[in-house]
Amino acid sequence: MPPGRLAGEVFQSCPTGRRPRGRPRTRWRDYVSRLAWERPVVPPDEMEEVSREREVWASLLNFQQRRGFRKASRKPETKKVEEVQPPPTESSEAAIHRRTSTPHLDQQAPSSSPRAFGRLVRPFVFTVGFTGCSFGSAAIWQYESLKSRVQSYLNDMRADWLEKLRPQKRGDVRKEINQWWNRLSEGQKTVTGIIAANAIVFCCWRVPSLQRSMIKYFTANPASKTLCSPMLLSTFSHFSFFHMAANMYVLWSFSTSAVSMLGREQFMAVYLSAGVISTFVSYVSKMATGRFGPSLGASGAIMTVLAAVCTKMPEAKLAIIFLPMFTFTAANALKAIVAMDTAGLVLGWKFFDHAAHLGGAMFGIWYVLFGHELIWKNREPFVKLWHNLRSRGGPGRGGDQGGSA
Repeated sequence: MPPGRLAGEVFQSCPTGRRPRGRPRTRWRDYVSRLAWERPVVPPDEMEEVSREREVWASLLNFQQRRGFRKASRKPETKKVEEVQPPPTESSEAAIHRRTSTPHLDQQAPSSSPRAFGRLVRPFVFTVGFTGCSFGSAAIWQYESLKSRVQSYLNDMRADWLEKLRPQKRGDVRKEINQWWNRLSEGQKTVTGIIAANAIVFCCWRVPSLQRSMIKYFTANPASKTLCSPMLLSTFSHFSFFHMAANMYVLWSFSTSAVSMLGREQFMAVYLSAGVISTFVSYVSKMATGRFGPSLGASGAIMTVLAAVCTKMPEAKLAIIFLPMFTFTAANALKAIVAMDTAGLVLGWKFFDHAAHLGGAMFGIWYVLFGHELIWKNREPFVKLWHNLRSRGGPGRGGDQGGSA
């Protein structure tokens, strides 16, 4: 059954496109054709959207069946399809002739058409806007942190004085947790929240009733109806535990170097922006090649962190966790990863989203070489504007008091 001839009601009751048990193959094909082209209740826009998303759902359903997921039952739609009887006025040959001669869906959304690339306008605007908001929020976060550092210092002094007067408790769980937390580096403390968010989303994938929402909002695909929000949410989404564990281990390993190099505020802005930018590069690649499919995972953002550290410290020694006796420089590791992802993108490998990996790596290299100077070091006017708004309620009040402040 061609993917562009599946009606909306039939697709909802049978997402894989297979005929129900007990219905003959030829009658089922004729019935779907007549339902798709003759029923006025199925608008062309709905058929176009269903045909665009059919490949996404089919691939995800096959993956879920391999992983042991259960499909949510859709009994109302099944009854609706079974109650509709095919009209007996048209023969099979006429239906097939009409299906092949209709130009509306035969030429729908080719990968090189302006209409197809027009779907990338909203993701591009979202990418630019979210990146700007991320760095603006990071600048405000840093300003507030510096402003409250003096007060925090006084509070810490008072807390230390009270701690000496207070009797010490042995075996206090909260105290042990605080000691463990204080032993972590600044980078490890920063990525702990990211790892926790990924773990929560991973658990949500195991809830059968949430799978429809997870597929819609936590997988990124340019053929989907929802384009913008999955660009960020898919960065925290993982299907398999091994995928999540490998990504989080790499993030944890490079967190100390990355945060000490950028600072926690700038690191968070770079990480979140990298997730959206790498997804947008994946969108462009899928539109150009026509290889649609869902993508998810933090690999694009982690590639930005890895590329930034390897570019800043090219002579640093790295090793593989299972082969610690073999060491190599960070520069050679980055070259090998970029070469592998380039080969995968050119040859059409589908095991990883190589376009997202390359987009994240290129963004990390660009940010260390040029982006830090262009974006982060030019944040002073924005911080001054925020200082005026924060201190006096507006940029025009206070006159010359801003200098003394």
